[in-house]
Order: sequence, then structure tokens, then C-alpha cells
Amino acid sequence: AFFWLVSLLLASLIWFISVHLSDREDAKLQYGLLIFGAAVSVLLQEAFRFAYFKLLKKADEGLALISEDGRSPISLRQMAYVSGLSFGIISGVFSVINILVDSIGPGIVGIHGDSPYYFITSAFLTMALVLLHTFWGVIFFDACEKRRYWCLGLVVATHLLTSGLTFLNPWYEASLVPIFIITLCMGLWAFVTAGGSFRNILKCLSCKQEDDSRVMMYSALQVPLED
Repeated sequence: AFFWLVSLLLASLIWFISVHLSDREDAKLQYGLLIFGAAVSVLLQEAFRFAYFKLLKKADEGLALISEDGRSPISLRQMAYVSGLSFGIISGVFSVINILVDSIGPGIVGIHGDSPYYFITSAFLTMALVLLHTFWGVIFFDACEKRRYWCLGLVVATHLLTSGLTFLNPWYEASLVPIFIITLCMGLWAFVTAGGSFRNILKCLSCKQEDDSRVMMYSALQVPLED
């Protein structure tokens, strides 16, 4: 989360300087600078994700040296999941905090022709971003470990695409539907990357059913004693 905050700070500084060095009366130029700032923010987030991966690799090597069996107690997949989830949570907090501030204002959404689905759409979009960062973290770390540069490029490209789609708002159908399609695709990719398969899902379900049947059988055999 700290790494994500640093990337956001740097992106904000770049955008702030760009706005003050440009013509602030030119609306089209300012809109272009906003898109530029979003793209820079995405690139910095992915750069800091890579920096965090390198830091964790160094820490992983140190943990392996001091452990008794020569293995690190934390696997790369666990670190990737936690890293992606922390990126997603802090990103979601910053995405929704301004919306929550607007919601306690004196106005009502939709009274001046705005969409009445503003808040619910923002909530779904924030949820998608949290999930996407988690999936991107798993895919990104695995790609760095195996040096699959095309996977890294695809993660950055989908991140840029997702950020770009938000500029289609308030045309929510054109932004939310593609973003959720990207989320589903990234989720399946992350699931396979983490070693998941349809066979594993069936195994998990069968084990759960067996455990449930054992609990029911054990409960049925427990007959209360009478005085």
C-alpha cells in the first residue's frame, strides 16, 4: 500500500506541474493533461509493483538463509496475492473516498440531469479495480519470476485500458461492461497462473461434501443421555 501511495504522489506531482505550466483556460488541453496524468499514474504503479517484487525477492533470499531448512516461510504466490490485494484495497479507498465526500453534500445526484446510478456504478467500479489489482499482482509476479515479458506488457496494457475506459463515464454501459469482462479474464488467468484447474475445483467440492457428510453422521450418532 505504501508503494502504491508513493506512485500516486509522484503521478500527482507530474500532473500538478503540467497543469500549472500549461494554459489553464484551454479546456481541451486540460482534459488531455488529465488523460496524460492517468496514463502516467498507471505506468508508475506498475513500475513500483516491479520495485516491490525486487524488494520481496531480496527479503525472500534473506529469510531462506536464516531458516533451518533453507526455504523461505512465505511463497512467491502468497507474496503476489498479498501485494496485489494491498494495491487493490488502497486503490479502492482512494477511488471511493471523494465519492463518499460528495454523497454527504447538500445536493442529490440526478437533480441536475446527472445519472441516478452514479453511486452504485462507482461501487461496482471500485470492486472491479480491487479485484483487478489482486489478479494483476499474481500475474505480474509470476511473469517477473519466469521472465515472461509479454505477460508484463499485457498487464500494463489492460491496466491502461481499464483506466482509459473510465473516461467514457457517465456512459456507464460502455465503461463498466468491458471492465468487468477484463476482470473476469484476468481472474481466470490469475487462477491458472496460481496453479488452479477445473479438476482442483472438483476435488475441493468433493472434499467439502465428504466433510459435511461426516459432520452430519457424527451429529446423528450423538444421542443425548437420559437420567
